[in-house]
Order: sequence, then structure tokens, then C-alpha cells
Amino acid sequence: MNNRTVEYELDMGNLPPLTKNQKAELEALMKPSSDEEIDYSDIPALDDDFWKAAVRNPFYKPKKASTTVRVDVDVLLWLRSKGKEGKGYQTRINAILREAMLKDVSRK
Repeated sequence: MNNRTVEYELDMGNLPPLTKNQKAELEALMKPSSDEEIDYSDIPALDDDFWKAAVRNPFYKPKKASTTVRVDVDVLLWLRSKGKEGKGYQTRINAILREAMLKDVSRK
């Protein structure tokens, strides 16, 4: 099998200069526009009914980071008591924190 995959590593600190066409496209995108100027000929506008039925991408899987967190012993024991043989307590901690984060973000 002939693999023609080309890999290229981009140095984000040393990007190539933009072409004239790229600069023109960015300038056009930066100009303020009104909703009336949006071309909906290929896809309808999203109304309130769409957003009421919208759900988070079920395939979304955020990256995990390893950290050390100090919790009270009674809290840790409670979290561990909720799973079989104490397993899954870190997942429960993450779920509790995510719920609090989403509630906080939705208030703003």
C-alpha cells in the first residue's frame, strides 16, 4: 500500500506571512455585518425551537489534566462510598465540579 500522507509541523511562534488574498479575506470578515446581510440560501437560520432542542455533542470528550486536590476526609469517604469498592470517585468529583461550572457559566 502506498501511503502518501504528508506530515508538516508548524511553529506557532514563527508563522509564515499572510498572502494578499488571506489579508483581504480577513479584512472582509472583520467588517461588521447585520443579520440581514447573512446569506441563508443554502441553510435555514436557526430559530429558538432549534436551540431549545439542542444538546451537547455526545462525542465531546475534554482533555484530562492530572492535579492534586486536597479534600476533607469525610468528603472523600462519602465520594468513595458511592461507588463499588471506592472506584469512580474521581469521575464523581469531576461530574460535581462540571455541574457547578456549567451552572456558573449559564448565569453570566
